[in-house]
Amino acid sequence: MTRTRGERGESGETPPGGARTRRRTDRAPRGPAWAGRNYTLLTTAAVVTGLGSSGALIAAAFAVLEAGGDGTDVGLVAASRTVPLVLFLLVGGAVADRLPRHRVMVAANTLNFLSQGAFAVLVLTGDARLWQMALLSALGGTGHAFFAPAAEGMVLATVNGEQSARAFAVFRMGVNGAGIGGAALGGALVAAFGPGWVLAVDAAAFAAAGGLRCLLDVSGMPVRTPGAGLLADLRDGWREVTGRPWLWAVVVQFAVVNAVVAAAEAVYGPQVAEEHLGGAGPWGVALAAFGAGTVGGALLMTRWQPRRILRTGTLCVFPLALPCAALAVPLAAWPLTAVMFVSGLAVEVFAVTWMMALHQEVPEEKFSRVSAYDWFGSVAMVPVATALAGPAETAVGRPGALWGCSVLIVLLTGAVLCVPGVRTLERRTKTKAKPGLEPDRTEPDQPVPGRTTTEPEPESEPESALEPEL
Repeated sequence: MTRTRGERGESGETPPGGARTRRRTDRAPRGPAWAGRNYTLLTTAAVVTGLGSSGALIAAAFAVLEAGGDGTDVGLVAASRTVPLVLFLLVGGAVADRLPRHRVMVAANTLNFLSQGAFAVLVLTGDARLWQMALLSALGGTGHAFFAPAAEGMVLATVNGEQSARAFAVFRMGVNGAGIGGAALGGALVAAFGPGWVLAVDAAAFAAAGGLRCLLDVSGMPVRTPGAGLLADLRDGWREVTGRPWLWAVVVQFAVVNAVVAAAEAVYGPQVAEEHLGGAGPWGVALAAFGAGTVGGALLMTRWQPRRILRTGTLCVFPLALPCAALAVPLAAWPLTAVMFVSGLAVEVFAVTWMMALHQEVPEEKFSRVSAYDWFGSVAMVPVATALAGPAETAVGRPGALWGCSVLIVLLTGAVLCVPGVRTLERRTKTKAKPGLEPDRTEPDQPVPGRTTTEPEPESEPESALEPEL
C-alpha cells in the first residue's frame, strides 16, 4: 500500500537533519518495511489454518480407527480427500486466473469450514460411518482444489521482487511454526479428548481465516479479463509447463515423492505409532519435529540465497527418504523425532527455492494455471498410493512397503538432477514486482527505519517499476 504525503509532511518534503531522524523513529513500523497490511493478513490467515489442519490430519486417521476401521479404511478416507483435489485442481487454476483470487480463497475456506464442522459433529456424537467420513473429506478436498492455485503466489505479490525470497521464507516460518504447535497439540488432544474436538477446532480455524482474507486491500489488483475460454486457458498453462523441462521434471518427481510420503504418514505412521510408539501422542510429537525442522529451514533461507536455486533445492529432497526408512525399522520415538526434524529442514529449503524459481520464471497472469498443474502433478498419485497402502502392506509387509518408498524417493531425485535446467537455473539478483496485490513499501525518498541518515541509500528500481500494472 503506497504511503500518503501526510506521512512525510504537508508539502511532501522530508525535514532535514534531526527532525528527519526524529520523525522516522516516531513512526517506525513494528515489523520489516516490506511486511505491509496485506502480507500480514495473508500470513496470519495461513498460520491460523495451519494450526487447525496439522492436528486434523492426525484426528481424521484416529477417527477412522476408533470407528473400527483398519489401515485400508484410513487410506480410503485419505484418498477420498485427494480424488476431488486432483479432479478440480486444473479448473481451480483457470478460475483463479479469471476471478479475484482472494474471493476464490474465501469461498474455499467457507466450504472447508462447513465440511470439517460436519465431520466433527459426526465424530463427537459417535455416529460417524466410513462413507460419511469419506464424503466430508471429499468436500474438503474440493475446497482445497480451488484454494491452492489461488493462494499460490499471493504472498509474493505483496512485496517487491528483491524482498520476495525473504518474505516467503518468513511466511513459511509462520506456517511451519503453526504446524509444530498444531501437530503436537492435536496429538495430545486426540489422546486426551478424542479426535472430534480437534476436527471442531480445525473448522473454526477455517472460519477465522476466511474472515481475515475478507479484509485484504485489493485496490491495487489488476482487473482480470476473460480469455478465449476455460479450455484455452488450460492449454496455455500446459504450454507454459511443458516448455520448461526443469518445471515438468520436478512436477513428475513429486507426483511420486508426495504419493509415497502421504502413504507413509497417513496410513503407515499411525499404525506404527499405535503398535510401537505408544499411540497418537508420540506420533504427534514426531510430526511436530518435522514442523520444527521446516521452521529451521525457513529461518536458514531468510539469510541464505543460493545462486543455483533448483540444484540446491533438489539436493535437499534426498532426506525425505529418511522418515520412511525410520518407520520401516522401526526406530524408537526420539530417534524418529530427530529424523523427522532433519527431513523437515531439508525439504523447506526445497520449498523456498522452488517458489522462487516459479515466481521468477512464470508470468504473473498465468501463475495460477501453472501452479494448478504443479499441484495436480504433486497430488495426482496420492489417492492411488493411499488407497493401495493397505494392500501393499498385506502383500510385502509394512517394512517392505516403507523401504520401497525410500528407494523411490532416492532414485527419482537422482534422475531430476540429470536435467540441465535443474542444475543451471540461477537466481536473479534483481527482479521487479509482478502485478497483483499492491505491495506495501517504503518510498525511495523515505529512509528505511533503522538506517541512519548518513548511510548511502542502496540502488533500487525506479519507483515506476514497483507500481502495480493497472
